[in-house]
Amino acid sequence: MKILILGATGRTGKLVLAEALRQGYEINCLVREPKKITENHIMLNIFKGSPERISELENAMQDCEGIISALNISRKSDFPWSKLRTPSTFLSDVMKNIISLSEKNKINRIVACSAWGVAETEEEIPFWFNWIIKNSNIRVAYKDHERQENLLKTSNLNWTIVRPSGLINLKKEQKIIESYGNEPKPKITISRKSVAEFMVNALTNEKLIGQAPVISA
Repeated sequence: MKILILGATGRTGKLVLAEALRQGYEINCLVREPKKITENHIMLNIFKGSPERISELENAMQDCEGIISALNISRKSDFPWSKLRTPSTFLSDVMKNIISLSEKNKINRIVACSAWGVAETEEEIPFWFNWIIKNSNIRVAYKDHERQENLLKTSNLNWTIVRPSGLINLKKEQKIIESYGNEPKPKITISRKSVAEFMVNALTNEKLIGQAPVISA
């Protein structure tokens, strides 16, 4: 399968790219700064541009059968109150572009990263985490994740929405907990590496089509 990866220069996206290459996928990446991708692989095609620009997105979609989106709303630092680097509707604007182009380009499979605490899972997260989200710039990303999810759910795409718990940088193997409706109760964290592996594996897991699991470890 040939796939398009969006967000391949991000902290999670880099690991998605590495895992997809490890599994033997042919990959197109659409990135603003190609020099940030250090992999040099015969199965990797790098396109310069932004998924906000529909012509650049369509160019990168050529001959792909599926999409993995590891995009997020970016802030200038990890400080919850730091200013945004991306527009507040970046995720939903890109998803509108993907959906509008998917039928024309014969793409019907997408795996998109969201977050635990988005939409109905807001009631599941710890109260202190909910307070931070609602009272900082993190809320902007969560609102747009929800808009992105709603667009996917009403589309004709075979979608999987992945909602990781708190992301940490851990290299060791983890046993992933897959939760639906807060059952089983998610753990607080999961490594970016585990999220990347889950997202790539989800591409070919038909049981995950139309599902939005919370994943933790």
